[in-house]
Amino acid sequence: MATSRETILAALHARLSALPATALRGEVLPERIPTDGLLILRDGEPGEPEVTLSPLTYHYQHRVEIEAVVQGNERDTAFDTLCASTGAALAADRTLDGFCDWVEAEAPRPVDLPVEGAASLKAAVIPVVLHYTTADPLA
Repeated sequence: MATSRETILAALHARLSALPATALRGEVLPERIPTDGLLILRDGEPGEPEVTLSPLTYHYQHRVEIEAVVQGNERDTAFDTLCASTGAALAADRTLDGFCDWVEAEAPRPVDLPVEGAASLKAAVIPVVLHYTTADPLA
């Protein structure tokens, strides 16, 4: 049986996979960027939980990162579309089908990355905070 953390991360990856862009989880940046863009989910850091007693409960604000990457002549528009569609996918169900208490994305900080002999990349990390509660830090 999957842990709460893995269930939530899998639900987030499934939500990203429904977008037109290619969605990967924990992969290295491929040599070629798909035409519709690329999203790579990084599992991130659950951080120190707040703990309540009776019953013992751990409240996490788990920070994950979504790397958004586009390439091509219209990369500014493509990047904006990719970020907006990612935000809309998260806003459509902020509980990830009830697995999470709340999902909140933060603003990306885009950068242009030159590629020798090819169109530049436009990329950013989109921080996402997953708020969830579990009875055990290993469950």
